[in-house]
Amino acid sequence: MLAARALAACIVLCGFPLSAADAVEIVGRVEHEALGEISGIEKSTLGEFYWVHNDSGDGARLFALDADSAVVWPPFIRVSEADWPGHAIDNAWNFDWEDIALADSVLFIADVGNNGNARRDLGVYVVNEPDPLAIPRMRTLKFLPIRYPDQESYPAKQWHFDCEAVFVADAKLYFITKHRQPGEIRSFEAGAKLYRLDTAFTDRENVLTLVGTHDDIFRATGADLSPDGSRLAVSTYDALWIFDKPAVGDDWLSGKAWRLDLDRNVVKQLEAVTWDDAATLRLVNENRDVMSADVGAFTLDASR
Repeated sequence: MLAARALAACIVLCGFPLSAADAVEIVGRVEHEALGEISGIEKSTLGEFYWVHNDSGDGARLFALDADSAVVWPPFIRVSEADWPGHAIDNAWNFDWEDIALADSVLFIADVGNNGNARRDLGVYVVNEPDPLAIPRMRTLKFLPIRYPDQESYPAKQWHFDCEAVFVADAKLYFITKHRQPGEIRSFEAGAKLYRLDTAFTDRENVLTLVGTHDDIFRATGADLSPDGSRLAVSTYDALWIFDKPAVGDDWLSGKAWRLDLDRNVVKQLEAVTWDDAATLRLVNENRDVMSADVGAFTLDASR
């Protein structure tokens, strides 16, 4: 593994960019039986851990993975790896958890999956990040109900209100939507919208602010801000995107962008992305594969 990374770095530094085929590498596999449909990943600030969760229908719980994609838990909980049920979250319910974000030691768990564009109970659970080796369960601080400002009917006339990608920038939570053909859960349209959460009501809906749009992002499945806050990564089934922080304002989808087309035979059903470091993204799919993507292989997108 180290030799392969060294070779990749040399190729990039010597002026010979990696090909798209070589840029994504499978680096692990999640074997824990309970993690059968991972839909979100976020690197911890407490060590070389990654917080992950399942998609809709699972219990309200998170799992911590180490760098080798094995689950970790408090050593004083005497269970086998196969029997570890995850870090339970009290006062929460997983209707359709789609992504997770982390900022200032706070986790934001986005229950925003909206396949039929008809949900009226979308929102985000807010949880203090625990040490996965010290705490077996946690309690939510609050639940933030959300609503899209431009959705007027349920289901919507345009099915543009499903979201699988959230991130935090400058202490604000952002949402990137993916679009479906009206009435067709399995048929999709190109395009994405970016929204911002400006309020933190717990007793009524927080109406999001529409920030921007992007016509070429197709089926966004995850998002994460780089460790230094300067770049945004967005995953889709077919491509990875990286956006520079905008010079003015906060329309993260409007500025200079880089793109890496993906081989679906490798990434399969890619569901989530996080930054390992400034040069490497970590990806996970619903097929239990954990992958890395070399940022040096992205090419400038000239379509905008």
